[in-house]
Amino acid sequence: QGSELSGWAMGRWTYEGIDLNHNFADLNTALWDAEDNDLVPHEFPNHYIPIPEYYTFANATVAPETRAVIDWMQRYPFVLSANLHGGELVVTYPFDMTRTYWKAQELTPTADDGVFRWLATVYATSNLAMASEERRLCHYDDFTRFGNIINGANWHTVPGSMNDFSYLHTNCFEITVELSCDKFPHASELPAEWENNRESLLLYMEQVHRGIKGVVRDRETEQGIANAIISVDGINHDVRT
Repeated sequence: QGSELSGWAMGRWTYEGIDLNHNFADLNTALWDAEDNDLVPHEFPNHYIPIPEYYTFANATVAPETRAVIDWMQRYPFVLSANLHGGELVVTYPFDMTRTYWKAQELTPTADDGVFRWLATVYATSNLAMASEERRLCHYDDFTRFGNIINGANWHTVPGSMNDFSYLHTNCFEITVELSCDKFPHASELPAEWENNRESLLLYMEQVHRGIKGVVRDRETEQGIANAIISVDGINHDVRT
């Protein structure tokens, strides 16, 4: 059909009819319910939230690709990630799901909102297409007014997103980068797309060195301590070693 004639949903679903962009376990609802009942963090965790039992059943509507990615995340302690989409020029950051379940759009920040806005800004300000003074709007949303970044839920709600799952189930901070107005750029356009994003990708990866890092050790034996929980005053989202 060509890139201009393909609809926005072309290629979105797997052969099994599953939308991978909405296929991760919804951990947001459980967290917010626990917060509303003052159970966090003493009776319900604010991080490493367990996957609900219904999601693990053999007949659950979970794609093999999704299960494989979750297994990958659980094996390797990633701390920084980005997933790449097309069809807009903007960087979104969690939460992707609105806290008010019936709202299609609602500002829904995480406890680490400042860090997420920084990560999104690093990518957006170094992306040649987003930062260009001559850039046009892709569709009708003018993201330039917000520096080409937006809270995902404040754009449109996405229950079961990989970003929210990464943040709530692991230590990983993940954003979504909408790379181009065109979901299906022609092969001849790919070198220009690479140039638009090369420096952004490198600068984004460098952000892994920001913040506090190190090894939590036993004072007497000097051995590393697994599963130590680090809490930062004023941030209701802990990190586990």
